[in-house]
This record gives sequence, structure tokens and C-alpha cells, in this order.
Amino acid sequence: MARILDGVNSPADLKPLSPEQLKQLAQEIRDEIELVTHQTGGHLGSALGVVELTLALHRTFDFANDRLIWDVSHQVYPHKLVTGRRDRFRTLRQFGGLSGFACPAESPYDVYMFGHAGTAVSTALGVLCGDGHAGRERKVVAVVGDGSMTAGVAYEGLNNTGWLKKNLLVILNDNRWSISQTVGALSTYLDRIRSAQIYRDAKAELKHLIERLPLVGQPMEKVLETVAHGVKQTIKGVNIFEELGFDYYGPVDGHDLEAVEKALAQVKNLNKPVLLHVLTEKGHGHPGAETDSQRAHAAKVGATPALKLASPTPAKEAADTGCKIEPPSPPKSSKTYTQVFAESLIELARTDKRVIAVNAAMPEGTGLSRFEKEFPARYYDVGICEQHAVAFASGLALAGNRPVAAIYSTFLQRAFDQIMHEVCLNANPVLFCLDRGGIAGDDGPTHHGVFDIAYTRIFPRMCVAAPKDGHELFRMMEWALKQDSSVALRYPRASVPDGELPLFRKDIRLGEAEWLAEGKHGALLAYGAMVYPALEAARKLAAQGLELTVVNARFAKPVDEDTVQKLAADHPFVLTLEDHVLQAGFGSAVLEAAISCGADARRFVRLGIPDRFVEHGARPKLLETLGLDAAGIARSAQKCAERAVKSS
Repeated sequence: MARILDGVNSPADLKPLSPEQLKQLAQEIRDEIELVTHQTGGHLGSALGVVELTLALHRTFDFANDRLIWDVSHQVYPHKLVTGRRDRFRTLRQFGGLSGFACPAESPYDVYMFGHAGTAVSTALGVLCGDGHAGRERKVVAVVGDGSMTAGVAYEGLNNTGWLKKNLLVILNDNRWSISQTVGALSTYLDRIRSAQIYRDAKAELKHLIERLPLVGQPMEKVLETVAHGVKQTIKGVNIFEELGFDYYGPVDGHDLEAVEKALAQVKNLNKPVLLHVLTEKGHGHPGAETDSQRAHAAKVGATPALKLASPTPAKEAADTGCKIEPPSPPKSSKTYTQVFAESLIELARTDKRVIAVNAAMPEGTGLSRFEKEFPARYYDVGICEQHAVAFASGLALAGNRPVAAIYSTFLQRAFDQIMHEVCLNANPVLFCLDRGGIAGDDGPTHHGVFDIAYTRIFPRMCVAAPKDGHELFRMMEWALKQDSSVALRYPRASVPDGELPLFRKDIRLGEAEWLAEGKHGALLAYGAMVYPALEAARKLAAQGLELTVVNARFAKPVDEDTVQKLAADHPFVLTLEDHVLQAGFGSAVLEAAISCGADARRFVRLGIPDRFVEHGARPKLLETLGLDAAGIARSAQKCAERAVKSS
């Protein structure tokens, strides 16, 4: 039996389908998402939760002209499947394949490339206002999860929309979860809205009654608004969205396709700000999602799909379309840096009661869920509020605690101002543990943590460092918690190196590098995750007669000027290595140090990420394409050596 999904090449193909066909299509979409994400990895739960909502949106609006903006956009897999990307869907999150997020380069149905939460309302309002200036009329819809609604910027967007009275449609996709369960007063408030039918019923009855009254003069709509407002004040609680200037509708069962379509039809042509509250279940249709601590947020590569697949597209069809997915590499047996961080923090907290952990809605991703179980009173999840997380941590430090803010490198960018004002300017020591430092892999340019060295090292009272392996991560955390200034530690989304170096375990001292190997033909000055590839490259080149010094820099601020001076004096070239953009990164810091200490800056060559956004793909593959794997480092070192010989 042929799948209905195989006949959907654009949203227009959805409109003739019967209710029975739509129900079958929804199941086929879930089956396809289950199959593909268990091969490629990806955001499973959020995608499964919006299948009916996605179908209803595309049947109600024409997003070839209208604009649909997904907050975060990790829930767009159903959207991709019905907007002409079905044949490429099995390349999801693979190098050269489809992005795991909305991507304008892939389809005109994608408006923004998003990967961070909370910004859909603001950007959608901008599109709507821009259309007005251009004399263009079309509907703009923003889909925002209840987790994203905990982000402060979401309320900035709602506030401005209500003030301007623009006809923006905001769909609150309420599944009670972001990555883990949504936290904060908003979650409690939405619980009250979900259960309180009285206001909606009263408002509907008033409308029914007033429409039958013989009114003279004042427009019906104005009377209705006045009376409804009076009734609202008599009911316990105030609808925050209406107070912000939105007409509120719902809640609607987000898995009842007919009900969602009916609600969308009712609000489609309203010329005012509207918020439609849709209740969905994260991971809907995935067995066990309701008891999963993350509601099947992400699928693991190689896992067996929980659902029995309904007539999946044959492998041959994927091959005919040019889509090929290589079998995933078996996972390494080593622990990840995230696991080592979590274990280290727990051990350090056992001996220092001042240690308090803070994260922004990422307890599993940062490893802090383990800390919470052991120290629940010393753990804070503030929701998707990085700005608040950093300011909150500064207050903890001011009160004499030792806060550890575990935030992905890419997300800490959102709190740039708080790092400067609340932390550094006020000398409140916070330990920032930046997970996903460097190339983050399949999530792509929205998640690569390749700017943190630049945006942390510019502030006074901030030390910037990176460990070469798991043991050094523990030692650096131990050292950092004893400092009177803030420290930013970055580490990659990767396993700690196999065969860590037990012989090189010097104590951590501020701004002191670690010499690992010595050679006369040149030097590799490596930072963080680049140390072990540098050692491997040096071993390869030693076999060819090229002997290199290898130094673990440890610090990007302050840089070890004594080491910089010695390397420049004793070697014909020094190649700096970092998985970070070259602009204002580690190599730039080394050049600044060389100038400061009078070393010959001409001997330094920087190797890092060029001035472009890096696509998605497996971390090893991307490092290879950037020349930051051992082979690429060896090639760059050989070129440096050849140039040094020619210039001598």
C-alpha cells in the first residue's frame, strides 16, 4: 500500500485530503521521523508533538506567500516533510544534507535559521512591520513553545506587538516541556489556564447573548470588549496575554486536527494581535514519552525506533534521489567531557558547600541533572533565561557562594551584557563551564561554540582557559573555584581522549602553559581540544624527520608570555591551534602577547576557523574539512616548515 506521504510534494497536496487520509498521513509522518532520527540523531519529541499543528497550519495558510516562523525551529521535521524535502529527509543533520533546524537556503518555506529560543515573536513582528512599509499584505505566524515563553525576549516581543496592535498570530505550543520540564511561575500559570474553562465559557456566552441585544450607537465589538473585560475582572486571575494586548483563544487540543483547523480559521483574518493556545504532547505517539525525563527530546543514533514503521520508503528510493547516509560510527567507550564535568562538580561540591550549580533549561545536556539528584538544594534551573542565569549567579557569588554556571558556549552569547556588568564589573567570581566549546556537530552554525574565546577574554577580571583532557578539566575546575575572579572554561562536545597523558599532570597555575614534547624544527602551540590532535600530528611528522615542540597553552587569557617568547626564540615557526574563529581568538591573543613581550610575531602562524559560518555535520568530519584534525595540522606544519626553510 502506497504511503500518502509519498504523494505530498508541497503544502498544496494537503488541502484535498479527507480527515481519514490526514490521520493516516500524520501517522506516516511520525513513522518517518522515528526512522530517520534513530539513524541520524535529532530532535524527536518536539517534532512528534507538532504533526497535527503543522498540517493544520499548512492547510489554513499559504506559506508560499504568508510567513511561518518557528521559535528555536527544532520542531520543523514535519514541516520539512510537507514542503518539498521528503526525498532528502534521510540526509537530516548529515554533512551536506538537510539541517536539523529551519534553513532558508533549503526552502522558501523557511524564513529564519533559528537554533536559540525566545526570538520568534520579535522577528515575526519585524517581518510584519517590514511588510507594512513595503506595502505588502500577508499573514505572519509565530509558533512558540511554552519553554521558549520563559525567555525574557519573548515578552519583549509580545509587549511591543500589543502596543503596536499589529495583526500578528502567535501560537503558543504548550506541551509543558522545553528540553526538560518547563520551570518557573509561567508553568504554574499555564496550568491554571489549562484547567480554568470558566472565563472562556463566560466570554462565549456573553458574545452569544450580546449579539441578540438591540444595540444602538456604540459598535457591537466595543460593547463586547467592555462587558467581557468586566466579567474577566470578576474571575480569579488575569490573562497575562490579554493584558499585553492580545486576544486570547484556547486552549485547543493540538492533536485534534479538525479542532486546530477550526480555531485557525476563526483567528486567521482578525486584524489584531492574537494568541492561540494549543495543547500538545511532546513525543506524542512515542511509547514511553510520557514517563521520559525529557519526553523523547532527542533520538540517539543507532537506537531502535520505538514505533513499528508503516511502509517506510525503500532504501533504493533514497539512493535514486541521490541521498545517501553513511552508517554512523560506533560510539567511543570513553566518557564525554560533559560526564567528566558532572562527576567533577559533584566531587568538588562534596568538599565545598559554597559550590552551587546554575543552568538555563539544559540539565541533561550540561550533565547537571546528576548534580541535582545529589544536591537538590544547591541546584537551580532558571529556564531559557541565560541573561537571568548569569545575573543570578553573580548574586550568589556576591553572597559568598561559588556559583558554577554550566551553559553551552553558543547560548552564553545571549548573556553578553550580564557577563560584563553583573559579573566582571562587580567582581563577582563565577565559574562559567562552557559545554559545546568549538565545533558542536550536527546542530550546525546556530550551535557551534566558536566565538566564546573572543567574547569572554575582552573583559577585565575574567580568566579564559581550556583543558586538554578529562583529568585536566577536573584540575582546572578545582583551581578555578579557588580564584577571586571569574573563569571561563570551554570544552567540546566529544569524548575525552583515549589514553590520556598521565605523565603530564602539572599543577594548574594562572597563565602557565605545559610543555609536552620538544623538537627543533618548529612548534605547535595548541589550545584545549586541539592538544591531542597536535600530539598526533607531531608523531606523524617525526616519522618523516620533522621534529616539533608541542605545548598545551591551557590559557587564552592570560597567555603565558614566557612560553611565547621562548617558542619564538628557539623555533623557526610557531603554529597556534584552536577550534574557534581566528578573529579575536586564541591565536590573536598569542600575537598580542608576542608583541607585548617583544617576541618576533612574524614567526607565528594561526590555524583555526575561517571567517564564515560552519555548516552542520559530524564533529570529526567538520574538523577534517577545516584542517583541524591531526592530518590537517600536519599539512599546515609542513607548509610552515617549508616556508621557514625558504626564508632562511
